[in-house]
Amino acid sequence: MQGAKKLVIVESPTKAKTISGYLGEDYEVIASVGHIRDLAEPSELPADLKKGPFGKFAVDVDNGFAPYYVVNDNKRKTVTELKRALKGADELWLATDEDREGEAIAWHLLEVLKPKVPVRRMVFHEITREAIEQAKQNTRDIDLALVDAQETRRILDRLYGYDISPVLWRKVAPKLSAGRVQSAATRLVVDRERERLAFTSAEYWDLTATFRPEADAADSTDFAARLVRLDEQRLATGSDFGDDGRLTPRAAKAGAVRLEQRRAEQLADLLRSDVSARVLSVETKPHTRRPAAPFTTSTLQQEASRKLRYSSRQTMSFAQSLYENGHITYMRTDSPTLSQQAISAARSQAAELYGAQTLPDKPRVYTGKSKGAQEAHEAIRPAGDSFQRPSSLKGKLSQGEYALYELIWKRTVASQMADAKGSTDTVTLGASVQEPGAAQPTRAEFTASGTVITFPGFLLAYEEGRDEKRGESEQNVALPQLAEKQTLGVADPEAKGHETSPPPRYTEASLTKRLEELGIGRPSTYAAIIGTIMDRGYVTKKGQALVPSWIAFSVVRLLEGHFSELVDYDFTAEMENDLDRIASGEAERSAWLGEFYFGSDAHPGLRGVVDNLGEIDARAINTIRIDDQISLRNGKYGPYLEVFDDKCEVGEDGALKPRSVNIPDGMAPDELTPAKAHELADAEPAEDRVVGLHPETGKRIVAKNGRFGPYVTELPDEGEELPKGQKPRTASLFKSMDPATIDLDTAVALIGLPRVVGTDPETGAEITAQNGRYGPYLKRGTETRTLPNEDAIFSIDLAGAQEILAQPKYGARRASSALKEFDADPVSGKPVRVRDGRFGPYVTDGETNATIPRGESVEDITFERAIELLAIKRAKGPAKKKAPSKKKAPAKKAPAKKAPVQADAKAAAGKTAAKKAVDPARSAAAKKAAATRAAKKAAAEAAAAGDE
Repeated sequence: MQGAKKLVIVESPTKAKTISGYLGEDYEVIASVGHIRDLAEPSELPADLKKGPFGKFAVDVDNGFAPYYVVNDNKRKTVTELKRALKGADELWLATDEDREGEAIAWHLLEVLKPKVPVRRMVFHEITREAIEQAKQNTRDIDLALVDAQETRRILDRLYGYDISPVLWRKVAPKLSAGRVQSAATRLVVDRERERLAFTSAEYWDLTATFRPEADAADSTDFAARLVRLDEQRLATGSDFGDDGRLTPRAAKAGAVRLEQRRAEQLADLLRSDVSARVLSVETKPHTRRPAAPFTTSTLQQEASRKLRYSSRQTMSFAQSLYENGHITYMRTDSPTLSQQAISAARSQAAELYGAQTLPDKPRVYTGKSKGAQEAHEAIRPAGDSFQRPSSLKGKLSQGEYALYELIWKRTVASQMADAKGSTDTVTLGASVQEPGAAQPTRAEFTASGTVITFPGFLLAYEEGRDEKRGESEQNVALPQLAEKQTLGVADPEAKGHETSPPPRYTEASLTKRLEELGIGRPSTYAAIIGTIMDRGYVTKKGQALVPSWIAFSVVRLLEGHFSELVDYDFTAEMENDLDRIASGEAERSAWLGEFYFGSDAHPGLRGVVDNLGEIDARAINTIRIDDQISLRNGKYGPYLEVFDDKCEVGEDGALKPRSVNIPDGMAPDELTPAKAHELADAEPAEDRVVGLHPETGKRIVAKNGRFGPYVTELPDEGEELPKGQKPRTASLFKSMDPATIDLDTAVALIGLPRVVGTDPETGAEITAQNGRYGPYLKRGTETRTLPNEDAIFSIDLAGAQEILAQPKYGARRASSALKEFDADPVSGKPVRVRDGRFGPYVTDGETNATIPRGESVEDITFERAIELLAIKRAKGPAKKKAPSKKKAPAKKAPAKKAPVQADAKAAAGKTAAKKAVDPARSAAAKKAAATRAAKKAAAEAAAAGDE
């Protein structure tokens, strides 16, 4: 065919643009923009299939778990363009990524396009000219084992989400979701918060002093040392205490003792007298540090979080862009191994930049612990056989991409450099003090350590970051030259009190590390797992820490109590290993799904568990006991305290009626101690407070605390019945008002809102000031304008109102100064600001707007949090448009890959039945019920699809 070209299909437009530059004019490169089809929504199935085996999951669980796929609505145009391009091609090249998802995308393309020309599968782990040329020479067939693994994971998530999520809706709250991996990750975060809730701090003291060599010493440099022993008894440090506030059995067995405040301060006073110390010993040990291995997906996300404060989503977004533009190798891998080409490039740049002496004699070889079948790539590194230096890319990359590339480049080069070497000196000092009442002087021993690096090696290029650890921070003191028995002066002794800290909350970095340690998730899923549990509202960020919501506690409690195996860490990890075995061809897809869903001797199976749930006490699931008087309850409108105390009313049956107390927004679960709960309960009035009588109506006005905050209301007279549809006049209090102190005049003014400011002389329309759902505003006819604050409702005059109404609708808001201003966003390069909008405060860079989540105040927003919110909003993309009400013809099913499955699906799709006369009323009711079921199923599917 004259003019025919080879059609190459990749996932993204950026990747297509980069590859086309290397392939030449004989190739046409088009992007599928990810998957072109997916499991159908059960609500979208053809009518004759909804009551059949595909009706519940769009998966026939009784016939080999055959899936029913449809082309996504937003990909129909893409498929049409691909088919048109294929007509003019003499070959089809599928160049999607080499992992499970990429292999599945290639297979779905093959199934939908049905090419009649030769098909080649081209794979590469970096987008450079050399890599593309090599991939052209080494094409292969589609790996159906990898496709099976991806399809198994997708079906597994569908079964999990559709069977378990509805249980959460009924027993916890609507719109919740459960997922195979997200549930285990949520449980990890909740378990850590439980540890913090159960934690009891321990108080201990230590003592430090400055030691000064005599003036005639060879080296008279002062240095600090810490008291470690008293009369041969080791003093306990933070790491010697358990979470119960007591010494651990190991520390107690070793003879560690707690230094109390009184004795610590007494020793400090004694050391201030004319006391000298003597050097008991000086030990010198060689110090050696090896460089960290090149980046895997997990370690890249961890280090970018520690050093660059990037979220996992940001890291993967920047890495994706770097990969698609040919700057780094593939960014989803478990392997720290470098190719010989990369080793040579790293050693060459290290020698050139830092000197030949910084290279070890032999290249370093790193091996990974992962046995996963999907990780056939090398480590994440700069692309090519000669790495581009970061300086050469300055200005060509966004700030975010540049910082991440520099991190990858440094880590890769450092991984092939020599060990850092030096020595660590530890000096032990002794001093004698006479404590009151003691028969003999007390011998106090102090120690200090200092490390000196004599050969920096890889540290010239890179040093790995560290996660927060419990216990004391490491000391590295600059020590003078000292000799045994040398006499030193003692100065500035200081006793300090300490409290042990609870286990630190997970950060994105440490949670990723823990998921990897447990074998939960794979390189392509870490960012999505964390993103999902945050999007679902199970976890929020407080600084860098991941804080679970109270809803997460209820969800985890329900799953632990009734689906314990499905949130078991070992079971979840074993499922990942099973998917790896399917990917390597060692296990069969339908057999494994059958055992998971229908059960075996080893476990009951998902279907058996769901069918035999029995009664679930929703109240118990949603109640967390604080102490004998107070419990936390997850209610319809959020969490609140349920209090039983002497302020409660007594019901007709003689039992106390609990009162509800609001919890401040943003309060972390571990902050709700029994003492704090009682403080909140005592601060909130137990009864409605009568403010006074309305001067015009004579009715009582009372101040109340409601579920949506404090308010005042006008009570009807005793025995008075209001007309049908009329309610007592009510008004919310301003944020600056307190229901315990509000006066009658203010209450009357609030109830009288909206306030008439005056009449507009030009239009004759009345201008009113009032409080609305989105804050205070002015109204003139149908026109509205936002007021600067709530107090302006009562203070603004007619002239001021006219001035505001004369401004453009949103002009005042645009002109107003930002609440906060930060540096430029690393993606857009534009300044980041926090502004106050119609729907509350939001973060913007002028291109993307991200609402500040409920529970976070403007004061809490840091630059790192601001760019994270913007990144999350970008990742979500624009809001989806509502589907048109007009019914569309059901999408045709593309052929499945296995003949028996294909036959079953086609037979099911081809079935017809004689239609009986239907009562219109019953038909309408059935349609309404079906629509309700469809909406619920859609929500469950959204939950399941977002699991990875």
